[in-house]
Amino acid sequence: MGEDVATYPKWQYNEMQQVGTDYTDISEVVVYDTRMQKLRNIKEEIETIINCLDVTKDHSILEFGTGTGDFAIGAAKHCKKVIAADVSSVMLDFAKKKAEMQGVENIEYHHAGFLTYEHRGEPLDSIVSQLALHHLPDFWKMIALSRAFEMLKDGGKFYLRDTVYSFDVEDHSTFFDNWVDRIGEVAGEDMAKDSIVAIREEYSTFDWIMEELLKRAGFYIDEVDYSDGFMAVYVCTKRL
Repeated sequence: MGEDVATYPKWQYNEMQQVGTDYTDISEVVVYDTRMQKLRNIKEEIETIINCLDVTKDHSILEFGTGTGDFAIGAAKHCKKVIAADVSSVMLDFAKKKAEMQGVENIEYHHAGFLTYEHRGEPLDSIVSQLALHHLPDFWKMIALSRAFEMLKDGGKFYLRDTVYSFDVEDHSTFFDNWVDRIGEVAGEDMAKDSIVAIREEYSTFDWIMEELLKRAGFYIDEVDYSDGFMAVYVCTKRL
Protein backbone atom coordinates (compact mmCIF):
# COMPACT_ATOMS: atom_id res chain seq x y z
CA MET A 1 0.00 0.00 0.00
CA GLY A 2 1.42 3.37 -1.01
CA GLU A 3 2.09 5.95 1.68
CA ASP A 4 1.99 9.63 0.72
CA VAL A 5 4.39 11.02 3.31
CA ALA A 6 5.26 14.40 1.80
CA THR A 7 5.22 17.40 4.11
CA TYR A 8 2.34 19.81 3.52
CA PRO A 9 1.93 23.46 4.58
CA LYS A 10 0.50 24.03 8.04
CA TRP A 11 -2.32 26.06 6.47
CA GLN A 12 -3.52 23.19 4.27
CA TYR A 13 -6.82 21.57 5.25
CA ASN A 14 -6.22 18.31 7.10
CA GLU A 15 -8.22 15.84 5.04
CA MET A 16 -6.98 12.97 7.20
CA GLN A 17 -9.11 14.12 10.12
CA GLN A 18 -12.31 12.14 10.54
CA VAL A 19 -15.44 14.21 9.93
CA GLY A 20 -18.65 12.53 11.05
CA THR A 21 -18.33 8.74 11.54
CA ASP A 22 -14.86 7.57 12.63
CA TYR A 23 -13.65 5.18 9.95
CA THR A 24 -10.34 4.61 11.70
CA ASP A 25 -12.40 2.23 13.87
CA ILE A 26 -12.55 -1.25 12.27
CA SER A 27 -15.96 -1.95 13.81
CA GLU A 28 -17.37 1.13 12.05
CA VAL A 29 -15.79 0.02 8.77
CA VAL A 30 -17.41 -3.42 9.04
CA VAL A 31 -20.78 -1.85 9.83
CA TYR A 32 -20.40 0.54 6.88
CA ASP A 33 -19.54 -2.27 4.46
CA THR A 34 -22.46 -4.43 5.59
CA ARG A 35 -24.86 -1.50 5.41
CA MET A 36 -23.78 -0.48 1.91
CA GLN A 37 -24.23 -4.03 0.63
CA LYS A 38 -27.84 -3.93 1.85
CA LEU A 39 -28.76 -0.36 0.85
CA ARG A 40 -27.16 -0.10 -2.58
CA ASN A 41 -27.14 -2.12 -5.77
CA ILE A 42 -23.36 -1.94 -5.96
CA LYS A 43 -23.03 -4.23 -8.97
CA GLU A 44 -25.39 -2.03 -10.98
CA GLU A 45 -23.58 1.13 -9.85
CA ILE A 46 -20.24 -0.25 -11.02
CA GLU A 47 -21.64 -1.26 -14.40
CA THR A 48 -23.19 2.18 -14.85
CA ILE A 49 -19.89 3.95 -14.11
CA ILE A 50 -17.86 1.63 -16.33
CA ASN A 51 -20.26 2.31 -19.21
CA CYS A 52 -20.26 6.08 -18.59
CA LEU A 53 -16.47 6.17 -18.71
CA ASP A 54 -16.14 3.88 -21.76
CA VAL A 55 -13.56 1.85 -19.87
CA THR A 56 -11.30 -0.45 -21.89
CA LYS A 57 -8.66 -3.01 -20.94
CA ASP A 58 -5.78 -0.54 -21.35
CA HIS A 59 -7.29 2.17 -19.11
CA SER A 60 -5.95 3.42 -15.79
CA ILE A 61 -8.48 4.67 -13.22
CA LEU A 62 -8.00 6.56 -9.97
CA GLU A 63 -10.68 6.39 -7.29
CA PHE A 64 -10.73 8.97 -4.52
CA GLY A 65 -12.46 7.69 -1.42
CA THR A 66 -12.34 4.01 -2.30
CA GLY A 67 -13.84 3.02 1.05
CA THR A 68 -14.14 -0.75 1.36
CA GLY A 69 -13.13 -1.22 -2.25
CA ASP A 70 -16.19 -2.41 -4.14
CA PHE A 71 -15.83 -0.07 -7.12
CA ALA A 72 -12.05 -0.51 -7.30
CA ILE A 73 -12.40 -4.29 -7.36
CA GLY A 74 -15.19 -4.22 -9.94
CA ALA A 75 -13.39 -1.73 -12.17
CA ALA A 76 -10.09 -3.62 -11.96
CA LYS A 77 -11.74 -6.50 -13.80
CA HIS A 78 -12.34 -4.19 -16.78
CA CYS A 79 -9.11 -2.16 -17.01
CA LYS A 80 -5.32 -2.27 -16.76
CA LYS A 81 -4.94 -0.67 -13.34
CA VAL A 82 -6.95 0.96 -10.57
CA ILE A 83 -5.38 3.35 -8.08
CA ALA A 84 -7.43 3.28 -4.89
CA ALA A 85 -6.94 6.22 -2.52
CA ASP A 86 -8.56 6.77 0.86
CA VAL A 87 -7.83 8.83 3.97
CA SER A 88 -8.65 5.86 6.22
CA SER A 89 -5.86 3.27 6.36
CA VAL A 90 -8.31 0.91 8.05
CA MET A 91 -10.66 1.18 5.08
CA LEU A 92 -7.76 0.51 2.72
CA ASP A 93 -6.66 -2.60 4.63
CA PHE A 94 -10.25 -3.87 4.53
CA ALA A 95 -10.48 -3.18 0.78
CA LYS A 96 -7.14 -4.86 0.10
CA LYS A 97 -8.19 -8.05 1.90
CA LYS A 98 -11.48 -8.07 -0.01
CA ALA A 99 -9.61 -7.78 -3.32
CA GLU A 100 -7.21 -10.57 -2.34
CA MET A 101 -10.15 -12.84 -1.54
CA GLN A 102 -11.47 -12.27 -5.06
CA GLY A 103 -8.09 -12.76 -6.71
CA VAL A 104 -7.87 -9.16 -7.95
CA GLU A 105 -4.26 -7.97 -8.09
CA ASN A 106 -4.17 -4.90 -10.37
CA ILE A 107 -5.08 -2.37 -7.67
CA GLU A 108 -2.55 0.06 -6.21
CA TYR A 109 -3.48 1.43 -2.76
CA HIS A 110 -2.63 4.88 -1.41
CA HIS A 111 -3.30 6.28 2.05
CA ALA A 112 -4.15 9.73 0.71
CA GLY A 113 -6.99 11.93 -0.44
CA PHE A 114 -7.87 14.67 -2.91
CA LEU A 115 -5.32 17.08 -1.45
CA THR A 116 -2.48 14.69 -0.61
CA TYR A 117 -2.38 12.05 -3.35
CA GLU A 118 0.59 12.68 -5.64
CA HIS A 119 0.17 11.09 -9.06
CA ARG A 120 3.26 9.66 -10.73
CA GLY A 121 3.39 8.21 -14.20
CA GLU A 122 1.25 8.71 -17.27
CA PRO A 123 -1.90 10.89 -17.08
CA LEU A 124 -5.01 8.97 -16.10
CA ASP A 125 -7.86 7.89 -18.36
CA SER A 126 -10.51 8.36 -15.66
CA ILE A 127 -11.04 9.53 -12.10
CA VAL A 128 -13.99 8.40 -9.98
CA SER A 129 -15.23 9.69 -6.65
CA GLN A 130 -18.35 8.61 -4.82
CA LEU A 131 -19.59 10.14 -1.57
CA ALA A 132 -16.22 11.59 -0.59
CA LEU A 133 -15.84 15.16 -1.87
CA HIS A 134 -18.40 16.53 0.61
CA HIS A 135 -15.85 15.94 3.38
CA LEU A 136 -14.01 19.04 2.11
CA PRO A 137 -15.12 22.67 2.58
CA ASP A 138 -15.92 24.44 -0.72
CA PHE A 139 -12.56 26.20 -1.07
CA TRP A 140 -10.74 22.88 -0.75
CA LYS A 141 -13.22 21.22 -3.11
CA MET A 142 -11.97 23.69 -5.72
CA ILE A 143 -8.36 22.74 -5.02
CA ALA A 144 -9.27 19.04 -5.14
CA LEU A 145 -11.07 19.34 -8.48
CA SER A 146 -8.23 21.36 -9.99
CA ARG A 147 -5.74 18.69 -8.92
CA ALA A 148 -7.94 15.97 -10.40
CA PHE A 149 -8.13 17.89 -13.68
CA GLU A 150 -4.34 18.05 -13.88
CA MET A 151 -3.99 14.29 -13.32
CA LEU A 152 -6.19 13.37 -16.28
CA LYS A 153 -5.10 13.01 -19.88
CA ASP A 154 -6.74 15.25 -22.49
CA GLY A 155 -10.19 13.81 -23.08
CA GLY A 156 -10.07 11.98 -19.76
CA LYS A 157 -13.29 11.47 -17.80
CA PHE A 158 -14.27 12.42 -14.26
CA TYR A 159 -17.24 10.71 -12.61
CA LEU A 160 -18.47 12.39 -9.43
CA ARG A 161 -21.32 11.11 -7.27
CA ASP A 162 -21.87 13.01 -4.06
CA THR A 163 -24.35 14.58 -1.69
CA VAL A 164 -25.23 17.91 -3.30
CA TYR A 165 -28.25 19.95 -2.25
CA SER A 166 -30.74 20.82 -4.99
CA PHE A 167 -33.80 21.57 -2.83
CA ASP A 168 -35.19 25.04 -2.07
CA VAL A 169 -33.03 26.35 0.78
CA GLU A 170 -36.03 28.09 2.34
CA ASP A 171 -37.47 24.63 2.98
CA HIS A 172 -34.32 23.20 4.53
CA SER A 173 -35.81 22.49 7.96
CA THR A 174 -38.71 20.47 6.58
CA PHE A 175 -36.45 18.81 4.00
CA PHE A 176 -33.89 17.62 6.54
CA ASP A 177 -36.55 16.41 8.99
CA ASN A 178 -38.22 14.38 6.25
CA TRP A 179 -34.89 13.09 4.97
CA VAL A 180 -33.81 11.80 8.40
CA ASP A 181 -37.23 10.24 9.02
CA ARG A 182 -37.17 8.48 5.64
CA ILE A 183 -33.67 7.11 6.22
CA GLY A 184 -34.73 5.83 9.62
CA GLU A 185 -37.67 3.99 8.09
CA VAL A 186 -35.60 2.44 5.30
CA ALA A 187 -32.22 1.84 6.93
CA GLY A 188 -32.77 1.97 10.67
CA GLU A 189 -32.12 4.31 13.57
CA ASP A 190 -28.32 4.08 13.46
CA MET A 191 -28.24 5.23 9.85
CA ALA A 192 -30.62 8.07 10.70
CA LYS A 193 -28.24 9.20 13.47
CA ASP A 194 -25.31 9.07 11.03
CA SER A 195 -27.32 11.23 8.62
CA ILE A 196 -27.90 13.84 11.30
CA VAL A 197 -24.14 13.99 11.94
CA ALA A 198 -23.49 14.28 8.19
CA ILE A 199 -25.92 17.18 7.78
CA ARG A 200 -24.51 19.00 10.79
CA GLU A 201 -20.77 18.39 10.44
CA GLU A 202 -19.93 17.62 6.81
CA TYR A 203 -19.69 20.01 3.87
CA SER A 204 -22.31 19.11 1.27
CA THR A 205 -22.84 22.11 -0.98
CA PHE A 206 -25.43 23.53 -3.40
CA ASP A 207 -25.94 22.27 -6.95
CA TRP A 208 -25.09 25.65 -8.48
CA ILE A 209 -21.87 25.86 -6.48
CA MET A 210 -20.76 22.37 -7.48
CA GLU A 211 -21.42 23.02 -11.15
CA GLU A 212 -19.40 26.23 -11.01
CA LEU A 213 -16.55 24.53 -9.16
CA LEU A 214 -16.34 21.84 -11.84
CA LYS A 215 -16.37 24.39 -14.65
CA ARG A 216 -13.75 26.61 -13.00
CA ALA A 217 -11.53 23.57 -12.51
CA GLY A 218 -11.64 23.20 -16.30
CA PHE A 219 -14.15 20.40 -16.73
CA TYR A 220 -16.87 20.22 -19.35
CA ILE A 221 -20.00 18.73 -17.76
CA ASP A 222 -21.34 16.12 -20.18
CA GLU A 223 -24.15 14.84 -17.96
CA VAL A 224 -25.70 15.85 -14.66
CA ASP A 225 -28.42 14.18 -12.64
CA TYR A 226 -29.99 15.39 -9.40
CA SER A 227 -32.18 13.08 -7.35
CA ASP A 228 -34.16 13.37 -4.12
CA GLY A 229 -32.88 16.89 -3.47
CA PHE A 230 -29.59 15.71 -2.01
CA MET A 231 -27.80 13.39 -4.44
CA ALA A 232 -25.99 14.34 -7.65
CA VAL A 233 -24.04 12.62 -10.41
CA TYR A 234 -21.72 14.51 -12.77
CA VAL A 235 -20.00 12.97 -15.78
CA CYS A 236 -17.28 15.35 -16.95
CA THR A 237 -14.53 15.54 -19.58
CA LYS A 238 -11.15 17.25 -19.55
CA ARG A 239 -11.25 19.39 -22.69
CA LEU A 240 -8.41 21.81 -23.45
